Amino acid sequence: MAEEMGPQAKLALIKENLQEVLKPDVLEDVILRQNRPLAIYWGTATTGRPHCGYFVPILKLAHFLRAGCQVKILLADIHGFLDNLKAPIELVNFRAEYYKYVITALLRSINVPIERLEFVLGSSYQLSSKYTMDLFRLSSVVTEHDAKKAGAEVVKQVANATLSGLIYPLMQALDEEHLGVDAQFGGVDQRKIFTFASETLPRIGYKERAHLMNPMVPGLAGGKMSASDPDSKIDLLDTPEAVKKKLKKAYAVPKEIEGNGIVSFVEYVLLPVSALKHGGKARFVIDRREGEGEPIVYSDIDTLKEDYRADRLTPQQLKTGVATALVALLEPIQADFQASSEWQEIEKKAYPPPEAKKKDKKVKDKGSKHPGVAKDVQAQPDGSVEGRKKEQVNLGTGAEEALERLDVQSNGTS
Repeated sequence: MAEEMGPQAKLALIKENLQEVLKPDVLEDVILRQNRPLAIYWGTATTGRPHCGYFVPILKLAHFLRAGCQVKILLADIHGFLDNLKAPIELVNFRAEYYKYVITALLRSINVPIERLEFVLGSSYQLSSKYTMDLFRLSSVVTEHDAKKAGAEVVKQVANATLSGLIYPLMQALDEEHLGVDAQFGGVDQRKIFTFASETLPRIGYKERAHLMNPMVPGLAGGKMSASDPDSKIDLLDTPEAVKKKLKKAYAVPKEIEGNGIVSFVEYVLLPVSALKHGGKARFVIDRREGEGEPIVYSDIDTLKEDYRADRLTPQQLKTGVATALVALLEPIQADFQASSEWQEIEKKAYPPPEAKKKDKKVKDKGSKHPGVAKDVQAQPDGSVEGRKKEQVNLGTGAEEALERLDVQSNGTS
């Protein structure tokens, strides 16, 4: 398909559905003047399990590949470790392998050729002496303030943060040079790191790259879709029943488009996938129950949004249509998983089930032999007692005091 496209058509496909492009003249220089394939990379830290939100960047990668770009996917194992230890070092290699299986299956499921796709493991070059020296050089011209600001939207923010969070954005900037690309692609949440890369790489003698940004798609709970929040996302291996259950609970206020993750999923995943599969013709179908009329069919997102705002399309109808389409979309990916014993084995190693917590044995409270006050005192390890009514049961700390108190108590009850 790329061979049939002219340079302007390639540029248009590369920019389609992006929220922002920084330094677009780089794209134009490579495609229009140099007349060569654009080299672009997308990095993903191999941490939590990939979810359905990954369809959004994958669809843009599909556009890049169809526009004849050379696409590199950075499996950022070291980044995953640096980001507040999101991925234990013992698991990062297994997770990188798992991500490779998932991304390949995602692209195949939407009929995208992957001959011009290259996977690169971060640790395969980020531990080299040249990369390390470049990291030292860059750290000598970057302040703590600028490094922290660059990673604010991406690196997990905690009190008393470790230095690894400051190294993260420096490495992401250097990856552009060491991967030999013209552009970097990511979500709009990466904008500060992209700007940081543009400003700092020239300081150590490297050229400025273009940066392409996707919009952020809301999760099912209304906020950012996150691998660490099970209620905000649908796993790529979730059963049809689990998909329907999660969508049923998803955030979808009638007549409201803003922050509606279900509408956004149709806009940025289901309609574009349909267009890729059917020669550019998008189609989203909502089947209705018997007696309610013909299926509702949408070929563009504007009409769907208009109907939703007017309440002609209800949240229940929308969720039903999305559930049906998503189950169908996940089916070939899950079939690939079931057919691959290697993928299944890697999945077990990458995401081992958590160990069952052992229940702590509770020490039985045998009481104090003082009915009526047992609940108001507690025996201490040294044999003394504490509590509101300790004076009623305390015999003192020495033998003489104890005998004296016993004598007083005996006289008081005779």
